[in-house]
Amino acid sequence: MTDDQHLITDHQGRTVRLTVERREHILQHPEMSGQFERVLETLQSPETVITTLVDATVHVYHRYYEITPVTSKFLLVVVKILETDAFVLTAFFSRREKKGNIVWKA
Repeated sequence: MTDDQHLITDHQGRTVRLTVERREHILQHPEMSGQFERVLETLQSPETVITTLVDATVHVYHRYYEITPVTSKFLLVVVKILETDAFVLTAFFSRREKKGNIVWKA
C-alpha cells in the first residue's frame, strides 16, 4: 500500500488499485463498515466476474456471503479495467447478481 492507494492482486494476477478516496466512499455506507477484508476477498477469489452491458471495460466481481450486515447477499466490487490500469470504482451488497457478460466463473 502507498499512502494514497492499496494495490491488490486479483484472481487473474492483475494489479487493481483501490484509492483511499474510493475506500472511504465504499466504507462510508453503514452496511459496508467493517467489510474491507471482504472487498479484498471478492477481488482475490470471486465466484463470478461479468462485464457490464453498458461498458465492457467495467467488470463486476461477485461473491456470495451467507451472513452480512444486511442478511445474506452478494458483494459486488466494480472495477474499471483499461489496457494499462485497473481500479476499483465502488463496492456494495446486492440481493442478486448484476446482469452482463460472464468473463470468469469459479
